[in-house]
Amino acid sequence: MAISFNNHEVKFNLKNKKRIKNWIKRVIEEHKKSNGNISYIFTSENYILEINKKYLNHNYYTDIITFDYSSNELIEGDIFISIDTVYSNSKKFKTNFNEEMLRVIIHGIFHLIGFKDKSKQQKLEMRELENKAILYFNSLNE
Repeated sequence: MAISFNNHEVKFNLKNKKRIKNWIKRVIEEHKKSNGNISYIFTSENYILEINKKYLNHNYYTDIITFDYSSNELIEGDIFISIDTVYSNSKKFKTNFNEEMLRVIIHGIFHLIGFKDKSKQQKLEMRELENKAILYFNSLNE
């Protein structure tokens, strides 16, 4: 099945696409799941706000919105990422933009796998998973 990267309302070129796809597949396999169709849509903060209002009844910006179409062990979904917000967050948290992008990319996958981040404990667990996954990405060769 396919992992795709698309742009909507923004010009963005994700670096290391092949390496990122392999990383995503390996993270999914580590959690005993199978890779289905996963579409990343890189977009503007205004489009994310529009999606938030229309589908989630939230009136605020966010870096990511994940629509989960997974069934049983097959991981599938649409993951919308605000380039503007990822960039702002990289400045706010004093991180490298590319690392912040990796964090958001894998964050969406963890949601598709079934992890939540509503409670304080869930947020801590999600952050730990993200950190471990980023270390894993950095250890991979192309």
